[in-house]
Amino acid sequence: MPHSPEEKKRVLTRVRKIKGQIEALESALQQQADCGPVLQQIAAIRGAVNGLMAGVLESHLREKLTNTEQTPEVQKASIEDAVSLIRTYLR
Repeated sequence: MPHSPEEKKRVLTRVRKIKGQIEALESALQQQADCGPVLQQIAAIRGAVNGLMAGVLESHLREKLTNTEQTPEVQKASIEDAVSLIRTYLR
């Protein structure tokens, strides 16, 4: 999760843009828009969500992996957590 006020603002801005894209997609589907523009909107939403995921993941990794005051056991757990998140992200 983003921790600085600037990161939080940036993430919330992205979420609001994605929300707008989803609402536009819903409207297009209700109006029975052509498949081409609908697919284009879905691809744009997917790209926006992937960008959001990458940003939050990057923030998480920077926080967890740069804490030098951790014990070796906690560091190992942080790395395992990071690997798990990356595997989930790449699915």
